[in-house]
Amino acid sequence: MEMENQVEKRMMSIVSDDGTTEEVEVILAFEFKDNKKEYVIYTKNEKDENGNVTVYVSNVDRESGEPRLMGVEDEAEWARIKDVLRELSKDDYQ
Repeated sequence: MEMENQVEKRMMSIVSDDGTTEEVEVILAFEFKDNKKEYVIYTKNEKDENGNVTVYVSNVDRESGEPRLMGVEDEAEWARIKDVLRELSKDDYQ
């Protein structure tokens, strides 16, 4: 009997500045406990010229009530996020 490993995809809708809505697949949502900042890593399942799936990282801002995805501009934050991405990619290959 062949077993198929099916993982349910987590989807979310994002609304761009021009008002268009797009469905994206959530790869990981996490929070850094020390600064209480939330992040989401997601994909539109696009591939680059090397065949790699493009992923996006956003800071989740909940201050306005409705969650908003914001860019990450701080270099120290980026370094920590890259560490998370490296760990994620290690898990995928083990």
